[in-house]
Amino acid sequence: MKLMKEYPANKSLRTKRAEFLNPLWKILYWYISHMDSKGEVTFLNYGYADNKKLELQKNDEKNRYPIQLYHHVANSIPLKGLDVLEVGCGRGGGASYIARYLTPNSIKGFDICRKAIDFCNRYYSLKGLSFCYGNALDAPYTNNNFDVVINVESSHRYANMGRFLDEVYRVLKPGGYFLFADLRDRESIKFLRKQLNSSKLKVVKEEIITEHVLKALDLDHERRVELINRLAPKVFRAFTREFAGTKETRLYKSFLTREKEYLHYILKKD
Repeated sequence: MKLMKEYPANKSLRTKRAEFLNPLWKILYWYISHMDSKGEVTFLNYGYADNKKLELQKNDEKNRYPIQLYHHVANSIPLKGLDVLEVGCGRGGGASYIARYLTPNSIKGFDICRKAIDFCNRYYSLKGLSFCYGNALDAPYTNNNFDVVINVESSHRYANMGRFLDEVYRVLKPGGYFLFADLRDRESIKFLRKQLNSSKLKVVKEEIITEHVLKALDLDHERRVELINRLAPKVFRAFTREFAGTKETRLYKSFLTREKEYLHYILKKD
């Protein structure tokens, strides 16, 4: 399997800081999955907002903005009747939304956090929806298995983006699509484009959606703060707010200044 060089030779302070924080993010991710047994947090993305209002069932309204990000990504092509894989499914909210609203034939989700997968298997019971443990760099599925692979706000934590793209290509059927959205800092965007263009997948569309993510963070701010204050111990709250992108955080300000951008891609396996 072809592996691609992952980082420029000279790492910036931002890159080094991100590498230092990665283990802390993983601990927080594990903590959320361990403590939130009632399923109050089923989405871990920053959300999406525009002038359209997606019609949602009453129980989904509280997660409107994270759901709208999934809708924007997953609805890039019609999923009805297709076999879909979500890599980095987290606590399963996105896969559940896709299964209930976009009517694929099946959707499978996997994630590297065992606690999150245990939660998904307890919490969701829908025909065609299933979850398992797995690593994005070594997907637990055979070749040419899926019509669509989806990946939302997860890849920026992967140790080897090139290998991940090879795995996406491997599990996709010929003619299948990779629907992908994530954030990158300014210095990493050119490198991401190089990785995507050097992969075996063909880039069909690139879209910068930072303004829509910022709008969602603004509209969802109070809900996020309330959840953090109720679920997180005081000692973890500042770090959890950074994880959630609330208005006072470095993450939120990096979107405002465009030090970071949020990107959406459609890629295809010929």
